[in-house]
Amino acid sequence: MRVVAPWGRRLLALGHDVKLIPPAYVKPYVRRQKNDAADAAAIAEAVTRPSMRFVAVRTVDNQALLMRHRVRETLVAQRTQLLNALRGHMAEIGVIAAQGANNARALANLLANGHPEVPLCVTQALLPFAKQITELDIAIDALDKELATAAKADVQARRLMTIPGIGPQTAHAIIAMLGPDGISQFKSPREFAAYLGLVPRQNSSGGKQRLGRITKMGNAYLRKLLVVGAHSVLHHSARHTDPLRTWAKALLVAKPFKLVAVAIANKMARIVFALLSSQSDYAAPKPAPAA
Repeated sequence: MRVVAPWGRRLLALGHDVKLIPPAYVKPYVRRQKNDAADAAAIAEAVTRPSMRFVAVRTVDNQALLMRHRVRETLVAQRTQLLNALRGHMAEIGVIAAQGANNARALANLLANGHPEVPLCVTQALLPFAKQITELDIAIDALDKELATAAKADVQARRLMTIPGIGPQTAHAIIAMLGPDGISQFKSPREFAAYLGLVPRQNSSGGKQRLGRITKMGNAYLRKLLVVGAHSVLHHSARHTDPLRTWAKALLVAKPFKLVAVAIANKMARIVFALLSSQSDYAAPKPAPAA
């Protein structure tokens, strides 16, 4: 086993100015076939472009923050897989549970506590699933507490948590994903929303704008967190009368629920850019006075 530091950090330690380019941005400059010489020429050409976007070299601490989120995502996926497997096996013997994680988790509790309708041989076969689900619940809860504590200790994360629909996990993930350069690496709110894949796909030509569905490019994890937060905003919109929810209610009359949720997520991303750029907390705009 070898422990080798990434080239970016090694070159920074030697005093060099390191610029990382996403491979997709270099590909247009590759001439003819792909080989090492052609790749080197394409990189040398791409780095001279005035509009080229570079990627910051992440520190070890920043990568450790991101690893917490990725570990949590992996554990949640494993728990979902186990719950679905448990539901399927129990259905084979006639024990049916309604949809939802809590209902499937009730099957695990049923196996752990024993039930006269479930044969002993089935309980012994599926008990490892129940034990693993319990262990994953404990591990995920511990990670949630760590992320919440880290978010509350960060000034920027606390600022983002003032936005409706953004909690500790989303706020901490945004700050960690932005890395050392922060929000300054984006020129405008729309550019930040495009980084998250929340802007519509364009097929415009001849002065005519043709907008389609969102691109789903960029950071899928942050996009998912913002869309989930937008769902929460919509579900609790009946108790609030701020302009954001009023606009969403009017949009719901003619548009599907999930489409409106994505539109709110787009607005939330732009609000994030505004707060981090101005170093201010979120203040809901006051509705215009009636004529």
